[in-house]
Amino acid sequence: MGNHSTLTEFVILGFSEFPKLQLPLFSLFSLLYLMAVLGNLLVLCIVCVDRHLHNPMYFFLANLSVLDISALTVTVPKLLEILLTKSNTISFNECILQMHCFFTCVELEYLLLTAMAYDRYVAICNPLHYPIIMNKRVCALLAAVTWITGLLAPLPHTIAASHFSFCNSNIIDHFFCELTALQKLSCTDTSVILIITFAEGAFASVTPCLLTLTSYVFIISTILKIRSREGKSKAFSTCSSHFTVIILLYGSMLGMYMQPQSGDSLKSNKLPTTMYIFILPLLNPLIYSLRSKELNVALRKAISRTSKVFSSKDFLNLTQIRLWLISRLCIRI
Repeated sequence: MGNHSTLTEFVILGFSEFPKLQLPLFSLFSLLYLMAVLGNLLVLCIVCVDRHLHNPMYFFLANLSVLDISALTVTVPKLLEILLTKSNTISFNECILQMHCFFTCVELEYLLLTAMAYDRYVAICNPLHYPIIMNKRVCALLAAVTWITGLLAPLPHTIAASHFSFCNSNIIDHFFCELTALQKLSCTDTSVILIITFAEGAFASVTPCLLTLTSYVFIISTILKIRSREGKSKAFSTCSSHFTVIILLYGSMLGMYMQPQSGDSLKSNKLPTTMYIFILPLLNPLIYSLRSKELNVALRKAISRTSKVFSSKDFLNLTQIRLWLISRLCIRI
């Protein structure tokens, strides 16, 4: 096919190995996408509206909801288009952009969960100084550093991938433009990208993992020192949601990138990638809403207020007036 300068588009196979399941998969992924987006939007709105949730823990949770919606939007719409219309081509520039945005979301997830781990460490290990240490300025600074670092860290990958030469094929055996899939197609020497991957992984993946692990070592040791069962249970409940999300994230990442390289490695990589893209954004709001009493209370208040508004006489009268006006307009037409 020649150099990448003559390459204008890629062909994404998606789940073409299951031709009879294209519409069922479209329905399933559409449902998961809507549920995940609505769930994260609900958490985001409740955190923004309820003053009782204006604290560091829920501030970072709101950031996580924004990130989950962004991660879904990067890959899912194109996948749904492929499943529904079978239009499985993507331009070279769009492919590189999608790869960059996906890596950005992955890096941001690592860094944001590390910031949340530090917040839980301060809350449990140093509760008396928690309001002083985790003030608004520190939270804003942590969030800013997280987002800026997450946006800049994947740039070396993107620049290196944009200079790949593709000599054999332009067919990507995945459901989005993923770096490993592009490396399989490239006839360029990938030693540089391997060095970049190692350095970037040590900086943006291993370091956050070690910091998170260190935070939980101190957290667990502090919880074990608490004498009362109620105190231990209360302390554990404040970090159980975050700890569950971390296990799910690192478990899916190990499934994606720690597989033995073989001819079918990309095909077997689709399942853990699907879990990361669909299941994690869907489970995050569920995990936090089920584990957090404050979020549960705020959610129930929001539901009760909404039901009262919709059942009020003023709302019913206004609805009747609108329906009457619409009916009169239709009669005139």
